[in-house]
Amino acid sequence: MPKTPTVLTAEDLAAISILSDAPKGALKAAAKKVEWFSLPGGRKLLSVGDASDSIYFLKSGVLGAFNNNEDGTLNFIGHIRSGEPVGEMAFLGGVPHTASIYAMRDSEIVRLPREAFEKLIKRHPTLMRSLAQMMVSRMRRHHRDGYDGASEPKVFALLSTSPTINCVHIARQLSEALCALGRSCVIVGPEAEDSSSEWFDALERTHDVVLLHSPVADTHWFRLCLRQADRLWLVGRADARPSDPLLPPDRSPARMFRLVDVLLLHNKGERTVSNGGDWQRAANAERVFHWHQGSKSDVARIARTAAGRSVGLVLSGGGARSYAHIGAIRALREAGVPIDFAGGTSMGAIIAAGLALGWDDELMERNICDAFVHSNPLNDYTLPVVALTRGRKVNRRLDRFFGDFRIENLEIPFFCVSSNLGSGCATIHREGLLRRALRASIALPGVLPPVVIDGEVHVDGAVVDNFPVNVMARLHRGLTVGVDVAREKGLKVDDFINPPGFFSWVMRHGLQEAPPIASLLMRSATIARTSVQDARDTVDILVLPDIAEVELRDWKAYDQAVEAGYRAMVEALKEGALTRLKHSPT
Repeated sequence: MPKTPTVLTAEDLAAISILSDAPKGALKAAAKKVEWFSLPGGRKLLSVGDASDSIYFLKSGVLGAFNNNEDGTLNFIGHIRSGEPVGEMAFLGGVPHTASIYAMRDSEIVRLPREAFEKLIKRHPTLMRSLAQMMVSRMRRHHRDGYDGASEPKVFALLSTSPTINCVHIARQLSEALCALGRSCVIVGPEAEDSSSEWFDALERTHDVVLLHSPVADTHWFRLCLRQADRLWLVGRADARPSDPLLPPDRSPARMFRLVDVLLLHNKGERTVSNGGDWQRAANAERVFHWHQGSKSDVARIARTAAGRSVGLVLSGGGARSYAHIGAIRALREAGVPIDFAGGTSMGAIIAAGLALGWDDELMERNICDAFVHSNPLNDYTLPVVALTRGRKVNRRLDRFFGDFRIENLEIPFFCVSSNLGSGCATIHREGLLRRALRASIALPGVLPPVVIDGEVHVDGAVVDNFPVNVMARLHRGLTVGVDVAREKGLKVDDFINPPGFFSWVMRHGLQEAPPIASLLMRSATIARTSVQDARDTVDILVLPDIAEVELRDWKAYDQAVEAGYRAMVEALKEGALTRLKHSPT
């Protein structure tokens, strides 16, 4: 990186794309007031709450914007590419910065104080229009109006963990799949190790995706890949065990911010000796993708993820109303829409887990009916100490249908949500034993006993986040479909007018039907905390099945709810939504 020059010229400023049309005289005057400096990869430029007394422009390199999660960890928002402004929204609004900015690669930055900026826009008023257009573009979450690759990861480093892994072959398969999506791709290997940063910048400007490939080794090219990539893809073999740690010590930004995934290869006829969890822990990876030999669908899923064209499906909780999710999934499949990521809360998590396991429509119906429709899993009542039921029947059914599957080994990336009563925050389950995470996610307070995980008490995720669309937004950069079945009350009003005592209820209804307190607790947990408009702003397609007549504990209303979910999804896929979800080239 060059040292900070003592004099910055008008030509230097004109090289920044957003300033290229400004009058030379205005740039010459501004150059006297600006500061040009280098920021090494991993260093912070701005923090949340910093004063916005200057505007910054990225001359070269890449920056990353982050906000804070509830637990204090950083949530990656998107990339800022060379030629773009930095912190312009806070600067123009005169408010403190709401995001932290870090250098994702060695970067050169120009800082323009407010006084100098005001003089510049007097001479070049169209700059304000350009900045406004940039702000609008950044505020279009999920890029609903078309592909905008600026903030997406563009450079992926395929790092082979074994000499038997042919990363060039893998890169070529991904390149073909990306081309089928209408994305341009270039594959770069060790032959480029002496290329300049300007050469790499030019690659990014002229291609949608850049695939670097290297073995994990102590070489200059490998270290360059670590520093140059927006995301690291560690390629491993399921018939081998990973070394732990998988990568040598390194301070590259992609590793600092855990922008790391595992592509785990499964070859036919070879014995599996490791699982996704082993590789995820060894690589400290955020996601695990399973790539089965000869599977075009696996290649396509990873390509869609690289292109920012993946589809995520979020399913809300809602008791028996959640059967509607099954109809919605069937409609998506019939329309040929791929589902690349799945997640949900409570009963929605159960159905999303079946989807992630690879259950087809027939198996989904059979398993859900066996578990919930044909007999009630919530009728092992007990005199309540912590809950109305013992929860043993639910535990046995979770064990039967989900066994010892781990979340990291599911066919598609999955999450579910539970509520941590100690912290008062949502816990996002993205690894570990699937049935334990699901048991925590459905532990409705007062109905099912809570679950203790790592010394913390967890209950139904609906208590904190019944419609976790924000979690999905952090998991992938593509389009999100959300199905919310908890918007309407779902209660029988007559049950709460002069209700009978417990023994009178049992004499009238027996022990096979849950008393109204179950509905009351379900509704209390699943009541919507966000408006429909807020939900529409968060997802690309919001589906609200018309299931007003289905009561939350009416476990026999399977056909009615499924049909409502199917009809609602079919209707939602009209008006161009289907074209976007199927990723027709643009």
